[in-house]
Amino acid sequence: MNWELAISEYLTWIRLEKGLSANSVEAYRRDVQKLQAFVKRHFPDTTPDTVSSEQLRSFVAELHELGLNDRSQARVVSGVRSFFRFLLTDDQITTDPAELLELPKLRRKLPDTLSYEEIENIIGALDLSKPEGMRDKAIIDTLYGCGLRVSECIGLQITHIHKELGFIRVIGKGNKERLVPVGDKTLKSIDLYRQFVRNQQSVARGFEDHVFLNRNGKALSRVYVFMMLRKAAQLAGIRKTISPHTMRHSFATHLLEGGADLRAIQEMLGHESITTTEIYTHLDKTFLRDTLIQFHPGFRKSLSGR
Repeated sequence: MNWELAISEYLTWIRLEKGLSANSVEAYRRDVQKLQAFVKRHFPDTTPDTVSSEQLRSFVAELHELGLNDRSQARVVSGVRSFFRFLLTDDQITTDPAELLELPKLRRKLPDTLSYEEIENIIGALDLSKPEGMRDKAIIDTLYGCGLRVSECIGLQITHIHKELGFIRVIGKGNKERLVPVGDKTLKSIDLYRQFVRNQQSVARGFEDHVFLNRNGKALSRVYVFMMLRKAAQLAGIRKTISPHTMRHSFATHLLEGGADLRAIQEMLGHESITTTEIYTHLDKTFLRDTLIQFHPGFRKSLSGR
């Protein structure tokens, strides 16, 4: 079995059968090619159908020795396991050598969040007298107001905004659709941007339905949104590490702190597993203590008896 052919068939499978995005497919390709390079260095006669469990353990050990952090190691191992599951499903191997391959134990990193005031300060740092300022305000309001991924935001379609119902239709990971509530503040920002900016510019062919456009009338890039947010945060005097995902984290955290059900947050974020959503259950100790004081009768009595 040829490595190049096996990897090519695997990438086609995850793209068509699993519906993964181009970015995800590229990440899986890099992961499996790391294994291919390792095998060619140390076991040149080994093909994908003859890889052993021991060789895979040696591969993981080398990742550790090279200094990859646990999260990067886990991502590579996950890609390798997926590759061999494909080979097994496709009857190219009869046993899965990666079946017992263990993922590194990850220490869950709590995401940075912003307060509502900090988000307002970031928006306040934008120059709303310029067309891009109005557009960028609408982008931030959409990221935070709906909890969207950056790819979902820049891909948002005009025909997917249902103002009368108060929902937007979002195309998420794996081309899966979901309905997300949208508030009046976000809708107003989008309307103002469309009225005074978008409707005044020429639109490139194929982008007529895109909400957010660059100066050439095409879709914005993810990199632009990253850079715009970081610049605005710096101007607002915020020293945290800011990314579009920070807005999504803040959206989920603020909902949870306000008493929203975790399942409802899962639905709005488009998480397949509730486990993914549970990372947002990190709440600062002050909030937890205040909640206990407010709602637990035993705790209130103990305070009053002091």
